[in-house]
Amino acid sequence: MGSTHMRSPFKNEEVAHATISNSPIQSSCLTLTRARSHPYLTRQRETPPGEEDGGGMFLRRILSGGGGLAALCSARAVKQTTGIVGLEVEPKAREVLIGLYTRALNEIKAVPEDEGYRKAVESFTRHRLQICQEEEDWKRIEDRIGCGQVEELIEEAQDELKLIGKMIEWDPWGVPDDYECEVIEDDTPIPKHVPQHKPVALPEEFFKTLDAIKSDPALQGDSPPQVKA
Repeated sequence: MGSTHMRSPFKNEEVAHATISNSPIQSSCLTLTRARSHPYLTRQRETPPGEEDGGGMFLRRILSGGGGLAALCSARAVKQTTGIVGLEVEPKAREVLIGLYTRALNEIKAVPEDEGYRKAVESFTRHRLQICQEEEDWKRIEDRIGCGQVEELIEEAQDELKLIGKMIEWDPWGVPDDYECEVIEDDTPIPKHVPQHKPVALPEEFFKTLDAIKSDPALQGDSPPQVKA
């Protein structure tokens, strides 16, 4: 009398193994999640001595919580939300940042080289661009830059590009040396409901230091203090 053999819905365990090995990580995670509770994949079977279990052992090891599933799923985490109202997740944040930073470095060249604004923009933009080029994971980019989420960095880079255009339009470094700014004085009384910001009193230590400087002969006059050899 012949024995009855019950076949698995999967053609064979080698096919399942190939699915895990050759598919993208996210597809593998989805396949394993659906197959986790399947009796044919989770049941144990005896392997004759000297016989390789092949893909079956590999698949069961992952489904039984051997660490493989967690490793596959966490290899490239996908951000679900920014946690900020109105700020959507940008799935290609790295590529967007690289494009924005590259554009900013090109447009800032219209500003004179000796201007502090250009030096500052070039400094932090090159630093952030280098990090984006070195790291492929959005979490690593956020951790290394340390200035918020990648989506916030995108907004900041976009705002900087707008400011660069305005600065070029305003041309503040092109003001002549003999330019005199018109000062307008207004004696109109300030309404009572408008808060007035009064200067904060300087600490006592400031005045002590000032008196000490005034009483030091080495610091009096126009000549610099002499340093003893």
